[in-house]
Amino acid sequence: MIWPRACVVALAVSLLACGSGTAQRAGRLAAIRLPPGFAISAYAPDVPGARSLALSPAGIVYVGTRGEGSVYAVVDSDRDGSAERVVTIARGLWQPNGVAWHEGSLYVAEAHRVIRFAAIDDQLDDPSVAVVVRELPEQDGHEWRYMALGPDGKLYLGLGAPCNACIPESPLGSIARMNPDGSEFEVFAAGVRNSVGFDWHPDTGELWFTDNGRDRMGDDVPADELNRSPRAGLDFGFPYCHAGDVPDPEHGERRPCSEFEPPALRFGAHVAALGMRFYDGAMFPEEYRGRIFVAQHGSWNRGSKVGYRVVSVRLDGDRAREAEPFAEGWLQGEEAWGRPVDVLVMPDGALLVSDDRAGAIYRIVASRD
Repeated sequence: MIWPRACVVALAVSLLACGSGTAQRAGRLAAIRLPPGFAISAYAPDVPGARSLALSPAGIVYVGTRGEGSVYAVVDSDRDGSAERVVTIARGLWQPNGVAWHEGSLYVAEAHRVIRFAAIDDQLDDPSVAVVVRELPEQDGHEWRYMALGPDGKLYLGLGAPCNACIPESPLGSIARMNPDGSEFEVFAAGVRNSVGFDWHPDTGELWFTDNGRDRMGDDVPADELNRSPRAGLDFGFPYCHAGDVPDPEHGERRPCSEFEPPALRFGAHVAALGMRFYDGAMFPEEYRGRIFVAQHGSWNRGSKVGYRVVSVRLDGDRAREAEPFAEGWLQGEEAWGRPVDVLVMPDGALLVSDDRAGAIYRIVASRD
């Protein structure tokens, strides 16, 4: 059931209300390490459980959540890089993680369905909703869906495997796609354990996506993946093979790694690589144009914590060369005060980063000096 509710939060009032909490967040942001010439600030400091991000042509940032069950609209009317209000456009949803914008409507992926808010930019205070897909597979585990609009005009949807390592029933363990009205639903990429972030190469239109490696194989195996899928129908190995060359201890004897697509790049094990975007803005130095920014949510079951940062991936044509730390500092020793989830390139070239632990969205800019 959905309870649309306008919950406009003026940030000036919020700052007075939270007082020391705001000062604490400002102090924490000062600990974020960035390359020389970059700076980070709070774009919206109070967005509980902020996860996936989508942008409308009007400049409104829509935000999905997981445990909170809410969807937000973050509004920066004067385009000064600091949002004036946060509007709760829906409450009581089931894991509304995925958000995508298409032709005036916001699409939201819940665990069990896809819904659509039509003409939402003009109806933030009184949104209307319709169901697009009524019956996504129900599951326990990896049920939070990532969603994005592809260059082919179709909605792409991550359907995680309902387990750590099992042989899932299709379409689970895949990236699927469909028309915006829910028709022509099909699996695009199979053998995907849990993708919570994907984007399309701005020149080739090819799909690239992150995928989380399985657990209970040790601290350092298998690696999280960055994958490239230039066409439909490819299989990336789950649950038989991980990271291109690691047979699964339970299922690996059934099919060899040679049958599957290898990753474009291997991240560290358990870093939880989630949201990713190709950088096509003009604000950052030229060397960053065409790179992939990836939010690493951070480990939860490793002996020593890793991730909790944003990395940039250098490309050489259609080959991923290496990942470099870009923004670090959410992890202090073994204590993490924040967990990056998604990234979004804004029209001015700034990079937004969502954080579901701190409940905030940050803005990273490059100096124009």
